Amino acid sequence: MALQPKECSSGTLKTLLAACWCVGVLAVAAPLRAQEDVDTEEPIPSSVDEIVSPMDRLGEIKPVRPGFFPWLKEQLKTYPPFLRDTKLDLNLRSFYMRRSNPDGSINEALAMGGALSYNSGWLYDRFSIGAVLYTSQPVYAPESRDGTNLLQTGQKGYTVPGQIYGRVKLFEGTFLNLYRYGELNSPYLSKNDNRMTPYSFEGYTVQGTLGGPDGGHRFVYAGGYITKIKDKTAERFIWMSEKAGAEAKRGVLAMGGRYYHHGFTLGAIDYYCDDIINIGYAETSYTLDLAKDLGVRVAAQFTEQRSTGSNLLTGASFSTNQVGVMADVSYRSGILTLAYTTNSRGYDLQNPWSGYPGYTSSLVTNFSKAGVNAFETRISYDFTHLGLEGLAAYLLYTHGWGMVDKTTKEPQPNQNEFNADIQWRPARSFLKGLWVRGRYGIVYQYQNPKQYTHDCRVIVNYDFPLM
Repeated sequence: MALQPKECSSGTLKTLLAACWCVGVLAVAAPLRAQEDVDTEEPIPSSVDEIVSPMDRLGEIKPVRPGFFPWLKEQLKTYPPFLRDTKLDLNLRSFYMRRSNPDGSINEALAMGGALSYNSGWLYDRFSIGAVLYTSQPVYAPESRDGTNLLQTGQKGYTVPGQIYGRVKLFEGTFLNLYRYGELNSPYLSKNDNRMTPYSFEGYTVQGTLGGPDGGHRFVYAGGYITKIKDKTAERFIWMSEKAGAEAKRGVLAMGGRYYHHGFTLGAIDYYCDDIINIGYAETSYTLDLAKDLGVRVAAQFTEQRSTGSNLLTGASFSTNQVGVMADVSYRSGILTLAYTTNSRGYDLQNPWSGYPGYTSSLVTNFSKAGVNAFETRISYDFTHLGLEGLAAYLLYTHGWGMVDKTTKEPQPNQNEFNADIQWRPARSFLKGLWVRGRYGIVYQYQNPKQYTHDCRVIVNYDFPLM
């Protein structure tokens, strides 16, 4: 049943309303931050209170920024909420990446594109719809330097609907997400938005919050059944089990929650894919302000992975686990971070549906191999305190040792990674929503065979809420 808006004397208003409504109709009818994972999508924090861990994003619903055309909202105020509260957002993105590999090959491309997002208001305060259209087009993309994952194979551009969904408000603070809803953020299943286009998922999930945001008792929960995933540059969805590497057609049952109380957090989540893999993840942290401008945070994480049922992923049973600890100290606008992770020798840690959530995961290397121990030190600073609004940077060094071949258990060479990251996020006027970022990573293996990997990225995002 279509909703009929009231007559409006403004031709411009009618055009904009028609465009927004068409986006929604076409969407329905079409056939359509790991620490590194977190770092990719979150700004550099200026204190321990702003640090976001992999588990902190479970069930996260980010606030919607007001549109750039408040006069339009004013004219829509007499319309039903389904139209009046429509959101239309344009996210412009350019991404340059150049990686030189140990074998002498180079992956390089400059792409431009972004996403157009539509979200309706609530119909009878219970139901809304939305859709997101993604595009990535080559600007500089030598065919001989394919492999950046910014474009399709052959350095080809693409335009594809990645999300098309309905949302049901079960009660205040709890939502049922239907079909291809993209805002799924958890340690081992997330959009992992570190290229031109994030992962998109198909399935049915519930997310909600009990308690208030005032620092008191609060519990956030999320779960559901995810059937399919669309890779970053893909045009079609495949089964979750296929993305993991098996030929079977299986989905993933996921369920978890996190508890907050005055700086203390405790969370856990489980992902079960029948005949493929079971992943359990738990994390806890405690944040304390010692004095003015001085704070500390300690955290620990644990992952266990094992084969399930008929072992269709590898053809044989396997199990592995990882333990990680992290400590952060912030003073004024600077943060010093120390982290350590250790993996069992049973098997490499798998992360087919997101980034890797290990505390020592870096720009190029996850340090997720069997038997690896990794130590990381990182220092970051927000220069806003010095009058350079929105400018922040960090330096990171990670050393990994003890790796073994997952099958033969033979020792593998040690690795080191150095990262540098500088970003600017102005908060004034029309520049709000702009995010300019430069990233550099070098991985060097100093044991025989000696080899290096260099990775350079320049990303410009501009989030432009139209209405």
